[in-house]
Parts: sequence; C-alpha cells; structure tokens
Amino acid sequence: MKWTDIQDIAIELAEKHEDIDPTYIRFTDLQKHVLELDGFDDDPQRCNEKILEAIQATWLEELE
Repeated sequence: MKWTDIQDIAIELAEKHEDIDPTYIRFTDLQKHVLELDGFDDDPQRCNEKILEAIQATWLEELE
C-alpha cells in the first residue's frame, strides 16, 4: 500500500484498531499506525496533513 491507497488504509485501520475512535486520533499517532500496517510500503516523508485528513475521514466512514 501507498499513501494514495486511502480506502485500503482506512479498512485496514478499522479492522486492526477497533479500540480507537478515529475522531480523536492525533495525526502523529495516525501516521504511526499507518506505517505499522502489514503491506504498507511507502516513504514516510510523502505523508502530509491532507493525506492524514483523508485517511481519518475514510476511516470514520468505514465505521458507519
């Protein structure tokens, strides 16, 4: 997975971190969780606030 795979990342996070409410996650923690996902293979430096916001929003949609 790459940073642009927003949907896939959100699904993986929802499955792996059922105990986390993405509404209240700090972006530093969100980035850490993404980097720890199995199959994630992208440069941490390519991440930015816009990408993290998109991941957070999509993760919230997955929980609905």
